[in-house]
Amino acid sequence: MAKIDETKPFRPLRIAVLTVSDTRRPEDDRSGNTLADRLTTAGHHLAARAICTDDRALIAARLRTWVEDPAIDVILSTGGTGLTGRDVTVEAHRDVYE
Repeated sequence: MAKIDETKPFRPLRIAVLTVSDTRRPEDDRSGNTLADRLTTAGHHLAARAICTDDRALIAARLRTWVEDPAIDVILSTGGTGLTGRDVTVEAHRDVYE
C-alpha cells in the first residue's frame, strides 16, 4: 500500500461539501457536518457547502457551478444513494463527468 510522502509540503485544498437529501437540513446533516469537520481539522478549507434535494437537474447544476468555480479544488458529496426512484445522485454525477 502506498504511504504519504512526508517530505512533500502540505497543501491545503479548498473543498466543497454537497449533501443530497430530501429530509436533511443544516441542523441535522450529520454526514455533511462530519465531512466539514474532518476536512477543516486536517487543515483544508471549507470552500462551500450545500444541501440539495434528490433532483437530478438540481444536483447536476450545483456540481457544474462548483466545478467551474476557481475557488474550489475538490467536491465531496454524501447522501442520495438509496434504493428508491428518487435517489438520482449517481446519475446526476454522471451528467457532469467529462
